[in-house]
Amino acid sequence: MWIFDAHLDLALNGVDWNRDLRQSVDDLRAQEITQGMTDPGRQHGTLSLPELRQTQVAVCLTTLLARQEMQIDHSFGWTSPHACYAMAHAHLAYYRALEQDGYLKILKTKDALTQHWQTYTDEPQRAPLGFILTMEGADPLLRPDTIREFHGAGLRALGLTHYGTNRYGGGTRSEVGLSLDAIDLLKLCEELGVTIDMTHLSDVAFWQVAKHFKGRIHASHQNARAICNWQRQFSDDQIRWVIERDGVLGVSMDVIMLEDGFVRGRSLPKATLDRAVDQMDHIRSLSGGSVRHIGLGTDLDGGYGYEQTPADLNRYRDLQKLIGLMQRRGYNQSEIEAVFHGNWLRFFSEILP
Repeated sequence: MWIFDAHLDLALNGVDWNRDLRQSVDDLRAQEITQGMTDPGRQHGTLSLPELRQTQVAVCLTTLLARQEMQIDHSFGWTSPHACYAMAHAHLAYYRALEQDGYLKILKTKDALTQHWQTYTDEPQRAPLGFILTMEGADPLLRPDTIREFHGAGLRALGLTHYGTNRYGGGTRSEVGLSLDAIDLLKLCEELGVTIDMTHLSDVAFWQVAKHFKGRIHASHQNARAICNWQRQFSDDQIRWVIERDGVLGVSMDVIMLEDGFVRGRSLPKATLDRAVDQMDHIRSLSGGSVRHIGLGTDLDGGYGYEQTPADLNRYRDLQKLIGLMQRRGYNQSEIEAVFHGNWLRFFSEILP
């Protein structure tokens, strides 16, 4: 079944991790084994461009991700906003290079999205992977009006924060609200028609965005706190608010968002893909039985590999197992199609210019 994945960190893999995503998953794993790479996520990659094609991924949101980390001994991120800005442009250059060679196609308008979807589903072995550009964490924006530069390059979605805090507010594992610059940035996003990704906001910042931002919102890779009880997930009230604003929530395959008590680097995944269907069931129950607000936002290879995915997901193609699991829960064909691609396709057809 065709997939629209609302969150993939392709440039993180291609640039920061120096993976040649044109190769197969098996080849990428073998190279990292041969090179003795043992950091978390290495040797265990789940995706590549051939893998996405084989799994029928027609469109994804893919990130510009450059998080500022003040510590000199950091293991992730960059020590200055200027380096974040530069790395976001490096990610953008990576996507442009792949586009020049026919592997990717940026989708900036609703017409481009519609045409690409038709072309890809007609000739999946020939068409490039379509992508909508998003920024995960606004650290690369030197000032609020820097958003205009990235919007001109095709940016159509923005998450203000990531883990911790940044110049625009509080993210996961913090209880900090928005900065004054964030208010100006939200106004510019309204003006430009950029959708705000509510993922990774602290609870305080979430409700401040809800108050100050009147444009379209979504949650690209976001699970429910009722299923996995820590702050990275949304409370039921937050999920209801996304539903009321006609947003879509992408179910993530990161096991830290599916399994209570999982500790990265110390635990082995016990949760299976059934737990992801539990997430869908929960959102559907909060939406009066409708699947309109459920999508996929896998976050696969978002800095981890299959050591941190459901126990029955070894590589990206295993997502197709969700079909049978959903059927056994009573989802009909049209509902499964809506979750796999239809809801995100509708949402971005509405918000793209």
